[in-house]
Amino acid sequence: MSPRPAPAPMLIACALGIEQFALRPSSVRDRGGAGGPVTVLRTGMGPAAAERSVTRVLTHPALRGAAVLATGFCAGLAPGMDPGDLVVAEETRDPRGSVPCVGTELLVKELVRTVPGRTVHTGPLTGSDHVVRGHERSDLFATGAIAADMESAATLLSSVRVGERPVAAVRVVVDAPEHELVRIGTVRGGISAFRVLRSVLPAFHEWHRSLLLPRR
Repeated sequence: MSPRPAPAPMLIACALGIEQFALRPSSVRDRGGAGGPVTVLRTGMGPAAAERSVTRVLTHPALRGAAVLATGFCAGLAPGMDPGDLVVAEETRDPRGSVPCVGTELLVKELVRTVPGRTVHTGPLTGSDHVVRGHERSDLFATGAIAADMESAATLLSSVRVGERPVAAVRVVVDAPEHELVRIGTVRGGISAFRVLRSVLPAFHEWHRSLLLPRR
């Protein structure tokens, strides 16, 4: 009998120290399991930093073939969004192209179960090289995107360029058209988003585990 292949690893990429802190494992379940080992990478802010960091770590033999999930905070673009809402990307976009996400429906299902009472939005997630403010929200919303951040598009594009792999992006809305913030964490909306981000790891692990299940 040939040995079973080792479970595929997962890389969770975020930009900020506060995001990495929120994603620290708080239980045995959060540390992984059937889906294989999990690495949480802080890339630094901006698309260039995300591209450099993700490309570098995915060339390591231990992360060859790793599933990649980009996460952290984002700017909501759609009217009616609230801080603490969740965004599950159907695809990520930036001027260099788009990357389709894998397992969107499963992520929505698991997030609804894991973070009850929070609204989960699905749609395109667009990349930006700066923090989106004011009229830029409506301009980006007009393109069909429902949220924006600086790292997800670069993270996923870099990931699939290194090698074929499943990718996804889940973001927590930290500000929105009716709730624009000056600084993350200094007002109620930022605190709400942080608390939601602390709760999402079990959903990420279920997504990761599902990638290993046989397809029918």
